[in-house]
Amino acid sequence: MATFTAPTFPNPGDTVSLTGPSAETLTLMAQRRSTLAKDMGEPGPSAEQLDTLLKIGARTPDHGKLFPWRFIVFEGESRAVFGEKLEARFRDIEPDAPAERLELERTRFLRAPVVIAVISDTDEMHKVPEWEQILSAGAVCQNLLIASAAMGFGAQWLTEWYAFDNPMKSALGLQPGERVAGFIYVGTPQVPAQERPRKDPRVTHWAG
Repeated sequence: MATFTAPTFPNPGDTVSLTGPSAETLTLMAQRRSTLAKDMGEPGPSAEQLDTLLKIGARTPDHGKLFPWRFIVFEGESRAVFGEKLEARFRDIEPDAPAERLELERTRFLRAPVVIAVISDTDEMHKVPEWEQILSAGAVCQNLLIASAAMGFGAQWLTEWYAFDNPMKSALGLQPGERVAGFIYVGTPQVPAQERPRKDPRVTHWAG
């Protein structure tokens, strides 16, 4: 992998001006494709790359400047520790689950070197509609996918059953009202990603 050069982030109050059209950026977005978590491997993002990913993820439209989301990062041994909790919880849900399924649960977070949980943390009482706050968390997930691709990594946005399971949400340390917007798996693709069929956008032009 090429040497990583971190981008320059503006400081509060700085004048931010785009550098002009970027064919490279448009090509990246036109060809961006999720890499399946099972098709990822080492290396993952370095500490500097991960810090950059999270900062870029946070540069999302955010009505009211509420920052209605936060990150939980899994890397190294923490992925296996969380996998043990997944397996134990799944044993409670399906006591007769076959060994293969239990192994799947135990190794879910080992599929990629880094897993970033994006947690939606909305304020229902704020004047900014909750729906807009939720959408902001979704935009964070997409930013992480695009930034990962720009760094040369593969990434996939998943939720899966444990994102909606109350005991597992407690294991993650989620507070009342918090929800998992997505688990972003990031690693090096081991096989080329294949483009999938896509429908044309549904578009109408309003004319009154």
